[in-house]
Amino acid sequence: MPKIKTNRGAAKRFKKTASGRYKRAQAFANHILTKKSTKRKRHLRGSVLVAKADTPALDRMMPYL
Repeated sequence: MPKIKTNRGAAKRFKKTASGRYKRAQAFANHILTKKSTKRKRHLRGSVLVAKADTPALDRMMPYL
């Protein structure tokens, strides 16, 4: 049986944690920043965990990560 290809777009956007969950960057922090408050932009800087419901989809996209 052939090897499964990793989705390269997903591999660049997500990192796996030691517990098996996935870490991702926050959205909405790239442009149109003038109307967003400093507090909002500061909170968007950090990384967050992907929802548990989306983890199986990421496992299929990145079988060897």
